[in-house]
Amino acid sequence: MSREAFVNGEYTAYKKSYIHIEDRGYQFADGVYEVFAILDSKIVDYEGHIERLYRSLNELRITSPIQKKSYKFHIKEIIRRNIIKDGLVYLQVTRGVANRDFKFPKNTKSSIVIIGRGIPSNYYNDNFNKGINIKTTKDLRWKRVDIKSLNLLPPVLAKQYAIDNDCEEAWLLDEDGYITEGSSSNAWIVKNKKVITRPVSNSILNGITRSSLIKSLMKVGYQFSERRFNLKDIKNADEAFITSATQFVMPVITVNNTKIGNGDVGKFARLFKEIYFNSISLS
Repeated sequence: MSREAFVNGEYTAYKKSYIHIEDRGYQFADGVYEVFAILDSKIVDYEGHIERLYRSLNELRITSPIQKKSYKFHIKEIIRRNIIKDGLVYLQVTRGVANRDFKFPKNTKSSIVIIGRGIPSNYYNDNFNKGINIKTTKDLRWKRVDIKSLNLLPPVLAKQYAIDNDCEEAWLLDEDGYITEGSSSNAWIVKNKKVITRPVSNSILNGITRSSLIKSLMKVGYQFSERRFNLKDIKNADEAFITSATQFVMPVITVNNTKIGNGDVGKFARLFKEIYFNSISLS
């Protein structure tokens, strides 16, 4: 849990930090967010996250409440004030406070919230060494999931469906039976040493960890394919894994109770984890 938060220009005790009851993020999910991984008190892939934040703001026609150069300062201050060595920072921007009305309000200042928390350094490695289990379900999200908006109820339901079935993540199926992505991650498989993930479109969020891993794999010469894959492809895959800001590279050992490969964490997942951590940008 955070000790302190940044809310609309002020640092305040976490337990005493509040947003207005008519903030449009609360009433309409009218806002965007980013999650920054923190390693050794440094921000992972900051530039990629902040560029995506601005893309999301522009797509929803929300004006940034602070100057672009100020985001890093406030994120670093949250890291410092909360004494975060390894963990995450959550940043949210909404259209602001106004009388409840569907149309955009005029002359309203957008709102910002930044919180952070530490995560034990062994948490990721312990999960990596076990691998995770996946359950598939229908993709019920809106048609602009390339925007990292606050419209998260369908992913919440998908994640809970996975948890109810003793799985850690859900993979979402489009109308043609192909995987789009996870409820909070990008989905990957490996077949005959070729790395496969769905191409970027309005159907998926272009994950920053996803992009970083792709660049890293290309540098070391791995075959890579951006194409759709379905349940049959998954069953025939040699390995599978997910990527996200908080899970980094995480191996998948079963999908719908079917083992991937021999059901253990594979050699490619271990190798890709090493390649990723050797190439990430820290700020």
